[in-house]
Amino acid sequence: MLKVGVLGAGHLGKIHLRLLNESKKYNLIGFYDSDEIHGKKAMDEFGYTYYDNINSLIDDVDVIDIVTPTLSHFDCAKKAIEKGKHVFIEKPITNTLDEAVSLLALEKKYGIKGQVGHVERFNPAFTAVKDAIKNPMFIETHRLAEFNPRGTDVPVVLDLMIHDIDAILSVVNSEVKTINASGVSVISKSPDIANARIEFENGCVANLTASRISLKNMRKSRFFQRDAYISVDFLEKKVEVVKMQDAPEQPGDFDMILQNAEGEKKQIYFENPDIESNNAILDELETFADAINNNTVPVVSLEQGTKALKVALQIIESF
Repeated sequence: MLKVGVLGAGHLGKIHLRLLNESKKYNLIGFYDSDEIHGKKAMDEFGYTYYDNINSLIDDVDVIDIVTPTLSHFDCAKKAIEKGKHVFIEKPITNTLDEAVSLLALEKKYGIKGQVGHVERFNPAFTAVKDAIKNPMFIETHRLAEFNPRGTDVPVVLDLMIHDIDAILSVVNSEVKTINASGVSVISKSPDIANARIEFENGCVANLTASRISLKNMRKSRFFQRDAYISVDFLEKKVEVVKMQDAPEQPGDFDMILQNAEGEKKQIYFENPDIESNNAILDELETFADAINNNTVPVVSLEQGTKALKVALQIIESF
């Protein structure tokens, strides 16, 4: 079992602490929080060992799980990596692109493993159809949330849209060509609603919308590709896969057949992939343990987290 320590005991940090404590792949040593009063309160409430010195915790573990505010991600990760510790960093990887690039250099220098917490990669609806998403040419995403003061210290792009940015980059095998975007601050001092259009070198276009001032919650992505339409509902954990193939010469009574202007006939059929219930946060943490133990590339590497941050920052700059 890998000895692990958690930095940050806020809302998400407490979830990580509970799951790491339950995991059979980790031995939870303890946690650190810069607010000593808050840290000791969490210790009294949950029984986890509280460290009042970040360096002491880093020294005692193999893996550091960073669940602190984004502004401190770089400093926390740098301390851990320079002591040869593997790091799991909640999204976004860092506050600036320069910081992310610096972490990549440190990762290589010290030979450690790093993973970024883009948890939607482990959403069972997405994993059920990811392999079926091949060369999509148009993608549309909507990530809408009711207002919650937590997270409004950063633009909605870094708070919500970055989940979809990362998922899109994982299935589009092409470099970004151009980005056009708009964002509006409604309640917060940073944009609360944003729309971005990303064009890739291979011709794929992605249209992303994110809002944290919606009257309802929605997390849907739609992928259009040759002879297929794939819809992923990240919130409800449902998928819809509609495919087309050349129509048989003698269609059955219940076959759905379409004929285009050129006279070509296509048969429409539906696929229903199995969706296995899971805990996505536990999965991302445990696959990181597997990557360390098996010396393989983490599912969401620091490099991939850096690419997602780069696109997110380009979107913000284009407002």
